[in-house]
Amino acid sequence: MTGINADRRWSESMPEAYEQYLVPVVFRPFAQDLTARAAALHPRRILELAAGTGVLTADLLAAAPSAEVTATDLNEAMVAFGSTRAPGAVWRQADAQRLPFRDGSFDLVVCQFGVMFFPDRIEAFTEVHRVLAPNGRFLFNTWGPLRTHAFEVALQAGLERAFPADPPRFFQTAPHGYADPAVVAADLAAAGFAVEDEQELTLQGRAPSTTDLATGYLSGTPVRAAVEERGDGPAIRATVIEEMTARLGPGPVTAPMTAYVFLAA
Repeated sequence: MTGINADRRWSESMPEAYEQYLVPVVFRPFAQDLTARAAALHPRRILELAAGTGVLTADLLAAAPSAEVTATDLNEAMVAFGSTRAPGAVWRQADAQRLPFRDGSFDLVVCQFGVMFFPDRIEAFTEVHRVLAPNGRFLFNTWGPLRTHAFEVALQAGLERAFPADPPRFFQTAPHGYADPAVVAADLAAAGFAVEDEQELTLQGRAPSTTDLATGYLSGTPVRAAVEERGDGPAIRATVIEEMTARLGPGPVTAPMTAYVFLAA
């Protein structure tokens, strides 16, 4: 990819592939974990940041049916898709660094694998602090280092084989680019938060086939732009699938994925 903007670009058709191939395997297990933690706090007003296609949103609506859930995402395509998947929430396009809500509007702010993408995390965390009511909580997760996510280790190896001169580095720099809990805690402190709880959590991802998994990553994430920019999509896809299959097997495939979960007050 040619730069940070290309890395983070989401086209209108990507959410469908993301939802079909990646959400059940990679994101739903962690959404279930965050939902259980959120429900235990008995929130009345929940704000979700970087809600994506709404996997966490739908779980929150089911687990806390009396709560008001507001789901936001910076990307219009994700908001449009998510609002059909979890229509019980109020959906809004919003920049986490400039939240369009009054001070003290929410009891709980949640974010699943979104904080890594905030250009200025301290600024975003300061906004979260502002919109939280007294005694409110901020609950979120981040991915651990790339080496702790077996699916994406295999994917990156496939990308490096397909692009030996200039492989896309999106997964190292973005999803796995905020993988030091001490840095996260320091950023939270700079925004006025105290970390109440921090846990390392490893869950198993289960994919029906390696081909489906590769399809999700290549068509449902910003890596898609790198493939399209280089032109030979079918050959690239075949190379990535071949390398991922050599490392993971054809499927069904199960592999560990590690994240950090933070609860801040």
